[in-house]
Amino acid sequence: MRINHNIAALNTYRQLNSASTAQGKSMEKLSSGMRINKAGDDAAGLAISEKMRGQIRGLDQASKNSQDAISMIQTAEGALNETHSILQRMRELSVQSANDTNTTEDRKNIQDEMNQLGTEVERIGNQTEFNTKKLLNGKMGAAQTATAGTITNTGNLGAAMADATTLDSLVDKAGNNVGIANGDTITATWSVNGTQKTATFNVTDISSDALSNINGAIAGDASVASAATVAGVTTITAASNGTAAQINGLSIEVTSSTGERKEAASNALSNFDVGTAAKDVRDDGSSTFHIGANNGQTINLSVEDMRASTLGVKDLQVGTQSQAETAMKVVDQAIQKVSTERSKLGSYQNRLEHTINNLNTSSENLTAAESRIRDVDYALAA
Repeated sequence: MRINHNIAALNTYRQLNSASTAQGKSMEKLSSGMRINKAGDDAAGLAISEKMRGQIRGLDQASKNSQDAISMIQTAEGALNETHSILQRMRELSVQSANDTNTTEDRKNIQDEMNQLGTEVERIGNQTEFNTKKLLNGKMGAAQTATAGTITNTGNLGAAMADATTLDSLVDKAGNNVGIANGDTITATWSVNGTQKTATFNVTDISSDALSNINGAIAGDASVASAATVAGVTTITAASNGTAAQINGLSIEVTSSTGERKEAASNALSNFDVGTAAKDVRDDGSSTFHIGANNGQTINLSVEDMRASTLGVKDLQVGTQSQAETAMKVVDQAIQKVSTERSKLGSYQNRLEHTINNLNTSSENLTAAESRIRDVDYALAA
């Protein structure tokens, strides 16, 4: 039997090369820890793995973005916490000044502190920032056009009450006559940019004097564009657009000819709250947080103007008993505005915390899936 030594040598050489190549690939996988080190190892697997890697890194960065967003929100909310504290002190001072045990000098000292507190609220609004980005001065708010503010008295007058309703027919929401009589004095007080305004109407004939007379007295002030009652709702509109002209803390008090406050009439006429919020013209400065791995996965946050001038508490007057009473209502409204904004910020923070948990879970699971495609199985590769 004849043996072809050339063929045997070639076969041996080929087998040696195959073994060397296989060994080299195994060593490459074992040393790198990856089953796919180049496209030739698994072309389809490489493409799928790289797509997954892009998603994983996007998810991880989105989680960091969300954490940064929470830090920004916490900065704004922390500043508003201090604003709340200041407003509570301003309200306390208003209550103190409203007591007639105080002398003129006492009220002057109270006014000095009120002025400083209002200035500090303004400073907090102007200077609170995150990464040099202003948060509370309105620059981070949504776009808006200049709007004249309105205040409305809803729910306290009977539904049929209107401008033409005479004062002897004036009833509350339960249908009870509010008891206005001849000789009564009806006084409306409010604040515009910290300054108290007053309008007074003296009742002479309840059978002919009407709600239109009270509203007309209010509208007679230069700070008011119009005042009217329709279907039991009184609406008072500021004379100009913007927050500087907004009407704050309006209340109406009815007193008898002997100076006693008439509770039923005062309460029926005086339940005013913000109707249309006064707005200054503003470009969109709201922040968009990218909270996902892909295009368009965002949420948007706007923060309203929280400066003292916008809240109506800058230079708020408490130098007299009447001014202090008005100031209480103004500060109450300011506290409510700040509370609303803090509540919104807190809800966004809670949402983002859930977002982070979801992103981290998605990243973890996608990493496991990518590992099964890309990473080497040491038992098989050895």
